[in-house]
Amino acid sequence: MNTITNSSDFLFIYEASQCNPNGDPDQENKPRMDYDTKTNLVTDTRVKRFIRDYLTDINDNEVVFVNMEGDSKVSVDSKLKAVVKRTVENEGELERAFAENPDSLKVYKDIVEKEKDAEKVWKVITDKKFKHKEVNYELLAYLVKEKFIDIRMFGSAFAVGGFTKAYTGPIQLNWGYSFNKVELMDSSSIVTIMNDDSSTFGKDYRVHYSLLGFNGTINAAAAKTTGLTPDDVEVFRKSIWESIPASPTRSKLNQYPKLYLEIIYNEGVSNGQFGDLRNYVETNPQDNISDKQVRRFKDLDIDLSALKKLITEDKNGDQKIKDIIVKTSADFNFSL
Repeated sequence: MNTITNSSDFLFIYEASQCNPNGDPDQENKPRMDYDTKTNLVTDTRVKRFIRDYLTDINDNEVVFVNMEGDSKVSVDSKLKAVVKRTVENEGELERAFAENPDSLKVYKDIVEKEKDAEKVWKVITDKKFKHKEVNYELLAYLVKEKFIDIRMFGSAFAVGGFTKAYTGPIQLNWGYSFNKVELMDSSSIVTIMNDDSSTFGKDYRVHYSLLGFNGTINAAAAKTTGLTPDDVEVFRKSIWESIPASPTRSKLNQYPKLYLEIIYNEGVSNGQFGDLRNYVETNPQDNISDKQVRRFKDLDIDLSALKKLITEDKNGDQKIKDIIVKTSADFNFSL
């Protein structure tokens, strides 16, 4: 399928109540905070992890690359090795990978026939003396475009012998920050904190309420490299919305999406035409509530008039915008 031809900017907002949206390992796993502004922070990698976990559950035919291999956490090189070995062992898959280049297929088939074993084939194609590294890159490009849906979205840097290549992800997010000032809950509870294959004991830190906003981009130029398709973008839109509340962990409960708004530009128009879309959102506590008393979504007054004006004026003026996609929760009032 053809890659996307239109770039987009998107705004994503979700709420976190009585939970830890993103623990900071350097601060006893406390929620990440900007203490000068009392705002809650969440990294882009946390949101991407939500999405990858969700994609793992719903996809049978595609591989989420940055993920477990079996029941174990693995490095990038170990994951790539496992996938390449499975491809080598599957003659039909290997033929699909090189369907447009029979010469490259012959290179791999000759190695497979000689070595007989996928482990030995891996050693040959990753050896510094291997003279057909361009064939490896063909295979890697096939895997990214046909198998690794998360790499098509977010990109990755491969630094494996014979497969050293960086893919810039078409879909990127900034770190998220809360629109409201956030208070941490007082807690003396002691919990087990999992860290890789070990665990430690720590306090159960949580926020009272945080309304978090993320600015992101979907770049058509970068999509040509990873092969991001319109279908992939549809999967992303569904995943970012549904993955947040789908996390089953104790510390991540009570998180729900509120708004996804995507500005799709006309062909040839680049990202960032209006800057960070969060700048067009104004949030304040309701009149009878202080910052410290905010505990739920209804305690905040959300003003999106500047965002509506931005979209309306463009459609009547420069016409950089092709389309707008909006999804809201039942209690989030936004319409164009």
